[in-house]
Amino acid sequence: MIAAVVFDLDGVLVDSEPVWEEVRRAYVAETGGSWLAETQRRLMGMSTGEWSCYLSGDLGVGRDPERVAVEVIGRMAERYQERLPLVPGAAGAVRRLAARYPLALASSSPRLLIDRVLQAAGLTDDFAVTVSTEEVAAGKPSPDVYLAAAAGLGIAPERCAAVEDSSNGLRSAAAAGLAVIALPHPTYPPAPDALASADLVITTLDELTPEAVAGLASDRTAR
Repeated sequence: MIAAVVFDLDGVLVDSEPVWEEVRRAYVAETGGSWLAETQRRLMGMSTGEWSCYLSGDLGVGRDPERVAVEVIGRMAERYQERLPLVPGAAGAVRRLAARYPLALASSSPRLLIDRVLQAAGLTDDFAVTVSTEEVAAGKPSPDVYLAAAAGLGIAPERCAAVEDSSNGLRSAAAAGLAVIALPHPTYPPAPDALASADLVITTLDELTPEAVAGLASDRTAR
């Protein structure tokens, strides 16, 4: 029986992947680096420490990772200040589920951006626990951030459901043992093998209801 729900942030509650790509592409170009064909796919799910090292080293940005992280995150904060790109139905979905389940957030975004997004959206109080991959040993697809979120809730991972959009996010939640709800992003769809790990696939957050989450228990038993 599902006893809690753990949300991803980027691509699930806030349509930030296009913003991240724009900001990091521009930053790499301005600093003399080279954006590769597989770069955006690889970046999705990386922790701050991982992607700043990737930009600094693999993409040839001529600045140390710490500076890269501060400058890119600063630009993201400015973009969110201008306009917060909430996914349609995000606030309603969170509040529907919060009325029935304890909620956690397991995000690859840095703590600064997590807190700003939730505050701007008026959703801070709906989450009992929020965890950034900055705060665990490894980013997605490692299970660390989902295991930390479940531990923070005090609920076994097998009794939690995750809501994810990306390949690495889906893999992370599945590896941690959570039931997985996939919300594929139309521009950045997950790989087929990652999507196959999902127990439920939805196309909009309007489909994310307490009844849908409760149905995961019987669906998993039947497999």
